[in-house]
Amino acid sequence: MTKKYLLVALSAIIFVVSIAFINAQAQPANVSRDSETLSKPNIVLVHGAWADGSSWSKVIPLLQEKGYNVTAVQIPLTSLAEDAAVTRRVLAMQSGPTILVGHSYGAR
Repeated sequence: MTKKYLLVALSAIIFVVSIAFINAQAQPANVSRDSETLSKPNIVLVHGAWADGSSWSKVIPLLQEKGYNVTAVQIPLTSLAEDAAVTRRVLAMQSGPTILVGHSYGAR
């Protein structure tokens, strides 16, 4: 893969980990912070308009190694409504807090 792709993937990982860290720090003071109490959020990845779910293939194992439950949505790219519906169905299947990460869906 190109250096540009790796930089984008690394940026996505840094973003997701940063959000997860902020989320963990935002717990009320009366809640225990031991590893059994804290669970990592799910991460749902949505590919861009000129790609498919496999575009996340380098990112997914890196996040899974960190203990995240990761799902890559395979949107059909037939219409905005259908792409949103598919993404909503995947989000509905998640259990617990979920971070949604999207990449370059917009028009030129």
